Amino acid sequence: MRVSLTALGLLLATAPLSAQGAKAAPTAPPSGITAAEIDGDLRFLSSDLLEGRAPGTRGGRLAAEYIAAQLRSAGIEPGSKGSYFQEVPIDLATLQPSTLRVEVGGKATARLHDPDDVVLWAGSAAPESQGRGELVFVGYGARAAEYRWDDFKGMDLKGKILLVLVNDPPATAAEPELFGGKAMTYYGRWTYKFEEAERQGAVGALVIHRTAEASYPWHTVVGSWATTQRMLPRDPTLPAPLAFRGWITDSAATALLKQAGLDLEQLRQQADTRDFRPISTGITLDVGFRSNVEHLKSENVVGVVPGNDPKLKDTYVAYSAHWDHLGIGPKVDGDSIYNGAADNASGVADLLAVARAEQLAPPTRRSHVFVFVTGEESGLLGSEFFARNPTVPAQNIVADLNLDGGNLLGRVRDLNVLGDTKSSLGPSLAKFMRISPQAHPEAGGFYRSDHFSFAKAGIPAVSIGAGNDFVGRPAGWGKQQGDEYTAKHYHQPSDEYRPDFDMSGAVQLSNLVLRFGRTLANSAAMPTWSPGAEFQRPGKPAS
Repeated sequence: MRVSLTALGLLLATAPLSAQGAKAAPTAPPSGITAAEIDGDLRFLSSDLLEGRAPGTRGGRLAAEYIAAQLRSAGIEPGSKGSYFQEVPIDLATLQPSTLRVEVGGKATARLHDPDDVVLWAGSAAPESQGRGELVFVGYGARAAEYRWDDFKGMDLKGKILLVLVNDPPATAAEPELFGGKAMTYYGRWTYKFEEAERQGAVGALVIHRTAEASYPWHTVVGSWATTQRMLPRDPTLPAPLAFRGWITDSAATALLKQAGLDLEQLRQQADTRDFRPISTGITLDVGFRSNVEHLKSENVVGVVPGNDPKLKDTYVAYSAHWDHLGIGPKVDGDSIYNGAADNASGVADLLAVARAEQLAPPTRRSHVFVFVTGEESGLLGSEFFARNPTVPAQNIVADLNLDGGNLLGRVRDLNVLGDTKSSLGPSLAKFMRISPQAHPEAGGFYRSDHFSFAKAGIPAVSIGAGNDFVGRPAGWGKQQGDEYTAKHYHQPSDEYRPDFDMSGAVQLSNLVLRFGRTLANSAAMPTWSPGAEFQRPGKPAS
């Protein structure tokens, strides 16, 4: 272990140790976190040798074993029944090539092709999927009593195929906070739309893609979904699964509806109001495909650093980062390995540095549980499984601090924090460094990473990342870099290690997470949800 002091390791040495009701350690120990250790982990985890770290593959297993080996070598205790591994069952469905057949007025018309027009995948791990039904446009597909909004109006949609807009209904001048205002709510996420389609008894659902509303381009959809899909075994208490799920391009949806004399832009305008009712299109879609199904195992990697307060050591500050990426997928410029350097080898490398530093530091009052989860890219599978089957009681986890994308661009003066307004964690963290408003609140970032699984279980959670105010860079440079990454590299093979990464930002972020986590672990006070937040704690914590 490296224990020597560095200038970067002391970057936050004078930051206030503050949280609501916090009792900080008398002195803050130096972390010794170095750029070299983060760089070493990042290089290995994003190497071509790991073949994109897909869960259930050789490369994914190598990544998990590497993380466990790093925890073991640091002296961090195994956190899952004496093991570093929490086994996560995952079903794989590899879709064979398919097309979507279209009938208008009983006559067959041009087909929609995957992946140029649509990207389809099975709604469950079934060897055969058949979905034939009338296409019904259901606006945003939202049913939200708190906003007095129902896009379904009681229409019987059993056996139908739903066509739905991405994102939320827009706020208006009269209701500026409708569906979160500019910020996306969970009703805007594609995951919610498929869940609601199942509750409606639909046979399939297609989400209309537009780059601005989805917050990523079509090639991201192809890179993410035109591959083997991973899912947790089906919960038998849920409604019957859709035969298929999918995305459709805006141009393909426009042309499809035009065949039935419908104008998509006019339908969008209708969908923006509470008076909207589902529209039967008279279009029949027929989807039939086979999937190669496998039932595999992946693993969350869990380590624990114990606390020393007899009254609080059985409570925990949790830290999460997902180790998986997309594996091997469609070739782009001759490269088919989706390395996921920024997303999320960088977050894992940062969290490993935090875990090592915490193990070397004087014990805190509460304990720390480090959870490196699998299956995030497939729909937060590993963190959802952990939240359902926590290795420590959920009511004893006081908070989750998530890292999804470390800072590889240099030091910053501000933070980007998903969920900063939803609990007391945000105001507490703002005392360490300025938190800037979300650059793209409409992207729904809070619902797109592993902290959301903790939040759904009632545990206050935030995802912490660098802001856009970079030291030594002109105004706007950080946003420009972020937008370029989203447009060109997000979920693409080009998200790979580069020797010009600036690790000073990674050290800064790791130190901040370390110090904030220690503050929470030394505080007798529990982080709390903000008034109006949609979450509640799972029960009474240990004391």
